[in-house]
Amino acid sequence: MNLMRACAKGIKNMKITDIINSGRPSLSFEVFPPKTSDKFDSVLAAASEIARLSPSYMSVTYGAGGGTSQYTAEICRALFSQGVTPLAHLTCLSSTRERIGAELNALRERGVENILALRGDAPEGFDRSTAHYKHASELVEEIRRFGGFCIGGACYPEGHPESESLARDIEGLRKKVEAGCEFLTTQMFFDNNILYNFLYRLYRAGIQVPVVAGIMPVTSAAQIKRLIAISGNALPQRFLRIVDRYGDKPDAMKQAGIAFATEQIVDLFANGISAVHVYSMNRPDVAAAIQRNLSEILR
Repeated sequence: MNLMRACAKGIKNMKITDIINSGRPSLSFEVFPPKTSDKFDSVLAAASEIARLSPSYMSVTYGAGGGTSQYTAEICRALFSQGVTPLAHLTCLSSTRERIGAELNALRERGVENILALRGDAPEGFDRSTAHYKHASELVEEIRRFGGFCIGGACYPEGHPESESLARDIEGLRKKVEAGCEFLTTQMFFDNNILYNFLYRLYRAGIQVPVVAGIMPVTSAAQIKRLIAISGNALPQRFLRIVDRYGDKPDAMKQAGIAFATEQIVDLFANGISAVHVYSMNRPDVAAAIQRNLSEILR
């Protein structure tokens, strides 16, 4: 369905800032495109099933080096046709200005009005010294000049893994906001106090854009091992006890992981955090379980 037909059907595409500043709890989900074309239909089916839950919006990730850029745009178009506002990820580290321009045009043609601007990881063998864009703030500025998009950025409550210090990390966020970033979405965290301390640091630094809390439901022991290796997140003892107790019982671990994530989200809403983004890993069953657990809270 193209943009004109979608508008004719009355489908409304909203800015993410309007959604998360609406005064009511916002619950959104993330999906990621396949790396190869033979998996596209199954990923699109999963994304469509999550879309049927009518989340506040859905984000679609973008592979390193733009390897999944076509799939990102197509999944966003499918979500839009189902009446769900899409948030397209866009990375820049290995891209040229011409490539970014082409990606922005492709997203605009598909009705996308929201972009999460990310530096992204370097593809294997890529020489970072040759990069046109070295920081996400440069991509934010490029998108702002292009015009027509609500621009978000990523933030790390525990500090970016490559940052020299938390103070330098906050300074990098300030540059993003000054470049045109309108909201921030956090990397996953498992202790809400880490987020609350981070928000206080933003407040002290005068950074006032809305922050969406990113929550990852961990539903298998293998998943937590990968997370520790990649992100180095701090894990509270009560979470580690859950993994120790149920890690070798797949159904129990899934239920416990969903319960832990739900408890985090309830606490966030209760403490005035109105926007939560769930890293649902293309799992409609996990997304549905979390939404069901929060049904009365989201009313």
